[in-house]
Amino acid sequence: QVQLVESGGGLVQAGGSLTLSCVASGRTFSRNTMGWYRQVPGKRREWVATITDGGFTNYADSVKGRFTISRDNAKNTVYLQMNSLKFEDTAVYYCNAVPVSYSWGQGTQVTVSS
Repeated sequence: QVQLVESGGGLVQAGGSLTLSCVASGRTFSRNTMGWYRQVPGKRREWVATITDGGFTNYADSVKGRFTISRDNAKNTVYLQMNSLKFEDTAVYYCNAVPVSYSWGQGTQVTVSS
């Protein structure tokens, strides 16, 4: 079983940047398509970005051009570089396979002040 640990969140002003990391342990995910998701209290978790094993990426329209997903299979780590952050990006961010295959980690809180 894969365990996912997200980190890198924090409080940032609108227009700022953060880089999130997600480390997987237990089993390698090197052949899996991975993604980032986010959830605001009271709302459903939503998909943010995807990266395939070959490095192809896809993004939700709301983050396209501002967020960049990447991965380092040797480190079993997926990253999310977030630039030009907006208040509406405030959420708890999670990583998982696409489609979701693993138990959810604890997530990392991103708070953007306006």
